[in-house]
Amino acid sequence: MQVLGDLGLFRYDRPMIDYQRLFHTGIRVPDLEAAMDEIGESMGVTWATAVHNPAQGVWTPEVGQQSLDLKFTYSCEGPQHIELLEGPPGSVWDGREHPGVHHQGVWVDDVAAEAERCIANGWTCAASAKAPSEGFGSFAYLQPPSGIIVELVSAAALPRFDSWWAGGSLG
Repeated sequence: MQVLGDLGLFRYDRPMIDYQRLFHTGIRVPDLEAAMDEIGESMGVTWATAVHNPAQGVWTPEVGQQSLDLKFTYSCEGPQHIELLEGPPGSVWDGREHPGVHHQGVWVDDVAAEAERCIANGWTCAASAKAPSEGFGSFAYLQPPSGIIVELVSAAALPRFDSWWAGGSLG
């Protein structure tokens, strides 16, 4: 880290996460369709076709590997997209008790390597597609002691997302 000028600004020479690859803000909602109507109209965005995955795989330190019923979508407009998530009660994606901004998502080339770098610097894994012992999978929610949650998302999925945002399916 180096101090820049008299203002006391800091710059880190080797960031763990490349913030320039930030691409979405994840928002937990209690009702996906209602949130799409409310937020879409208010913010002037359109939505990619909503996805309903009744068996979304996710690992959490509290429960371990599980399959959860998840509904989600993204705004088609970017480069900063809005992600809406509706998950079951008590899950990492439950928007009934704690709706609102949940995380910031960033593309990474290697989820496991970046997650391990964060963990080595005091961050914890709040959730991931697979257990850390299995390499985290295609996404991982990492959290430093200060509280922000950053979702590391495999950049290999970017072509699928581009197609989805352009009107195709996420498939």
